[in-house]
Amino acid sequence: MVRRPLGNHHLGPDTLLVTSDTTRTEHVSAPTERLRERISGARVVLWDFDGPICRLFARHRAELIARDMVDWLAARGLRGLLREEEIRSSDPHYVLRAVGGRHPNSDLVAELEERLTTEELRATFTAMPTAYADPLIRTWAAVGARLAIATNNSPLAVRRYLDGRELTGYFTPHIYGRTQRLDLLKPDPHSLRRALNAMGSAPGDALMIGDTPSDCHAATEAGVPFLGYARNAEGDERLRVAGGDVVVDSLEPVLELVAGGR
Repeated sequence: MVRRPLGNHHLGPDTLLVTSDTTRTEHVSAPTERLRERISGARVVLWDFDGPICRLFARHRAELIARDMVDWLAARGLRGLLREEEIRSSDPHYVLRAVGGRHPNSDLVAELEERLTTEELRATFTAMPTAYADPLIRTWAAVGARLAIATNNSPLAVRRYLDGRELTGYFTPHIYGRTQRLDLLKPDPHSLRRALNAMGSAPGDALMIGDTPSDCHAATEAGVPFLGYARNAEGDERLRVAGGDVVVDSLEPVLELVAGGR
């Protein structure tokens, strides 16, 4: 087990960070017993999309999409719908959720959601695969796990990306993404529960892999064990504060355990 400080952040006593040897000078391959226990009982694996599977906005920058959404509202005299922190947000989902909370089920929300979906579809062409995600998906399926996606992104974007990586068949029909019911986006556990119900799985037989506090909160609410994925110290800190107690900075040790029979 590896416990180490990350920048100015320190792991709490109940948090496990499992690292890989992606940077030889400071990372050591260290599959641990706690990570093994976390994945060994997973008969169903629920994946968040943007983060654990790919970096959707690696080149199609999310902050520019959020700014475009704010400008689109402003051009219609609706900038006042947003608070100052929402106007400054670099997260387009945050902007969409804010408008949806004030005008639920409206044509305005439907049009704004459609604009975000269009941008997510464009982003799939330049999305960067998360290291080890593709072989982990294939290997987990090969050893008998059933896979699903529970995401706040558009299911259309998810399918387009998976099609391009020849991964769609590992998940379909269990892709549960954003609808116009924005109140049911994570951290609400709705998408996780949809997946569990459709697959006939008890929460304790599943595992959620996510990279945000909303993923962690949704898994906790649904009673699903959670495995955090953090690309950097800030991501690890956010997951730790949210309650994530097993966090990896690479999917490599997960792949090693799954391929080795866990």
